[in-house]
Amino acid sequence: MPQIKGKRVVITLECTEARALGVPPSRYMTTKNKSKQTGRFERKKYNPFLKRHTLHREVK
Repeated sequence: MPQIKGKRVVITLECTEARALGVPPSRYMTTKNKSKQTGRFERKKYNPFLKRHTLHREVK
């Protein structure tokens, strides 16, 4: 996994709706600033398996 210098860290976003529907979850990799975003990161992203935008949350 690539490392970012400074306060930015690489995180993985995973779809919250896919597992309940029995579809493989879509995942995205992005970065966040740890000092400004202290909680879990959430973003609406496109899920190609469901063919719509769904809520993606940070996984550990």
